[in-house]
Amino acid sequence: MNEASSGAPRPTAYRDAMCGAVPEEWVGREIRLSGWAHRRRDLGAVVFIELRDRSGIMQLAFNPDWTPADVLDAAAGLKAEDVITVEGTLAERPADAVNPDVPTGRLELRVTAMRRLSESDTLPILVAAPPDDELPDEELRLRYRYLDLRRPEFMRNFEVRHRAIAAARSSLSADGFLEIETPLLTRPTPEGARDYVVPSRVHEGEFYALPQSPQLYKQILMVSGFDRYFQIARCLRDEDLRADRQPEFTQVDAEMSFVDENDVFDVCERMLAAMWWEGIGADVSVPFPRLTHSEAMERFGTDKPDLRIAWELVDLTDSLRGIGFTIFEKVTAEGGRIRGFVVPGGGTISRSRLEALNGLAQKQGAAGMLWVKRGAEGWSGGPARFLKGAAGDQLARERGINEGDLLVLVAGADAETSPALDVLRRTIATEVEAVDETANGWLWVTDFPLFEADAVTGAATASHHPFTMPSTASATELLEDPFSVRARAYDVVYNGWEICSGSIRCHDPALQEAILQVLGFSREETRDRFGFLLEAFRYGVPPHGGFAVGVDRAVTLMVGAASLREVIAFPKTTAARGLMEDAPTQLGESELDAFGLRRRSS
Repeated sequence: MNEASSGAPRPTAYRDAMCGAVPEEWVGREIRLSGWAHRRRDLGAVVFIELRDRSGIMQLAFNPDWTPADVLDAAAGLKAEDVITVEGTLAERPADAVNPDVPTGRLELRVTAMRRLSESDTLPILVAAPPDDELPDEELRLRYRYLDLRRPEFMRNFEVRHRAIAAARSSLSADGFLEIETPLLTRPTPEGARDYVVPSRVHEGEFYALPQSPQLYKQILMVSGFDRYFQIARCLRDEDLRADRQPEFTQVDAEMSFVDENDVFDVCERMLAAMWWEGIGADVSVPFPRLTHSEAMERFGTDKPDLRIAWELVDLTDSLRGIGFTIFEKVTAEGGRIRGFVVPGGGTISRSRLEALNGLAQKQGAAGMLWVKRGAEGWSGGPARFLKGAAGDQLARERGINEGDLLVLVAGADAETSPALDVLRRTIATEVEAVDETANGWLWVTDFPLFEADAVTGAATASHHPFTMPSTASATELLEDPFSVRARAYDVVYNGWEICSGSIRCHDPALQEAILQVLGFSREETRDRFGFLLEAFRYGVPPHGGFAVGVDRAVTLMVGAASLREVIAFPKTTAARGLMEDAPTQLGESELDAFGLRRRSS
């Protein structure tokens, strides 16, 4: 990790250095520091105060031997989070007072002068809470976000975020990309979520949309001949929130001309390796392994597999069909499959816990979870009595099931069993500590379906987005059997999380119109909403493709945060509210009038 990449502020009128970056060579020198009063310890006539700024902490020592009486009195009256500036002599701490846990733990400033720059009211939440203290309610912390952000954990998170973004910018610049901004006021596009809309005052009754991504603009930049574009893009989506979603987010967005998938992968891998190295000092091995979407679903039940878990799914249909177990016979007769995975040593998992896991499988849409254990006395579990003799011996031999192991099974249609098997695999692996925390599971998942069927209506929806190049070169074939068509789309998965998505774009106007037709757009709607893109394609468009890396999610994973909100300065709640600034809010009648809007009566 390159600490210098964040830079160091030059001396100012208020400080010669930052608190956590005072060099030991300055011992004996008169210096000035400024920051917040973090913690105070009164030892009779001697007062110690921890002075904090973004960089860390410096211990201030107030002692009658070197501190004037009025300064000692002022120090005794300081409150937590008062802002002060101090002058004094940098000294080494006594040997028994050294703090090895902080970079400046060998130093203290022996204060000779102090001035309070601003005074803090009584704090609604503590900044200097002991590490083992339970944090206040998150809504209260979001209400007083400016105090919560002062905690050292947040400072570290945003240092990592800064370094990662700077590394991405540097890597792409070195690869010949130009940083170009695209508009925030645009028109609605079908990107898979609802747009935020902005009324126009000048054009009454008309609305802009805030961009879900710069997708169409970056494709038009390729038409314009810029060849390689990127930006650190702000994107907005009006969708239901989860712990890993926010209505506004940041992505490293890139597009390149005259490329295929391998060219894009090379650039993206190099950039991600730079982000991880500069961000947290982690080596990333490239190239990443690759799996097609169908391979990932077959081996892991998900297109976001966590490769730190060694277990893979296996198809046990042929092994278990015909053993006489009613559930298996019914499922296989209906065309379903029996799949599962072996948990080495999983025989120690209790029956009550396995019952709870059955409920977890049902929540994912499966009929339930079945299990068998192989012990010294033979098999136990639901289908155990059907595995006596040759059938059980053959199953154990073929699948490497040893004494003490657990076999987890889910039977049914793949659409029902895959999500359940994925969740069971991740949950059990975490509980039995089978996740290799020392590994980094990087992976490209490729060849996604171009379309997916809506779970309710059955209508086609874009698997990635509508501007992806299909595997077929024929618009007729695409229209005849759209669900069989694969997309030249790809994701980067890291430890079971998708952090990057992209594709080779559709640069053929006829294919692009066919894709939009499958999605339900009439010719008139296509011309109205995407005419500017198709018009641009008429004047010479190069083959092109690109990717977007979700910065918020990437940094969350780098620092091991529990939520995106820990790496976003001013996040929204899960109800999409900004508690600190009280947003969103209603407009007054005069403001609505300016936009030609009327408030709907209830």
